[in-house]
Amino acid sequence: MERDVSVQEVMDREFVGVSESDGLRETAELILEEGADSAVVLRGADPVGVVTERDALATFVRAEGESADVSEAMTDSVPTVSPQTTIAEAADEMSAQSTQRVLVSDGSELLGVLSEHDLLSASPFAPTASGPASEVGERAVAGVSAGRGAGATEPGRDDRYTDQSVCEACGSLARGLSPFNGQLLCADCRDI
Repeated sequence: MERDVSVQEVMDREFVGVSESDGLRETAELILEEGADSAVVLRGADPVGVVTERDALATFVRAEGESADVSEAMTDSVPTVSPQTTIAEAADEMSAQSTQRVLVSDGSELLGVLSEHDLLSASPFAPTASGPASEVGERAVAGVSAGRGAGATEPGRDDRYTDQSVCEACGSLARGLSPFNGQLLCADCRDI
């Protein structure tokens, strides 16, 4: 995880907001319609809790067909962090509070929600256009197109392996990978 990235850079600024007196069935339908996994419960403009898909389901099962309000299902102890909090600090807060999300507030206004998914997206292991995974892909493509004696190499680099890359189908180190159906494949895998 990039330790110096702030919550503000990765939080979700769009969230579903409901009130405590809203019907739980309507709230669950809204969560599903919006493709969200939770709704922030607001009293006026102030956040007072969160209701998740799981909270709604548990309340429906306990209510046995009775109608319920959001206040009966919501979790009212949701941690809040400032937008300048680092994602490492936010992850620590989530872990300490055993929660999957924190609210992001500047003190007077709710700015967004940070979920575990947002933290994973900010991880250095998440695939990005310029991240470590793409660098490996770029080196593999360079190895395929460059071939032997392609020119300048990095200082101190062992040239015996510059024209080899990893086959995306079998994982073996091979020379002469070729693109096939969106993958770089060795001769054996292309023949299958």
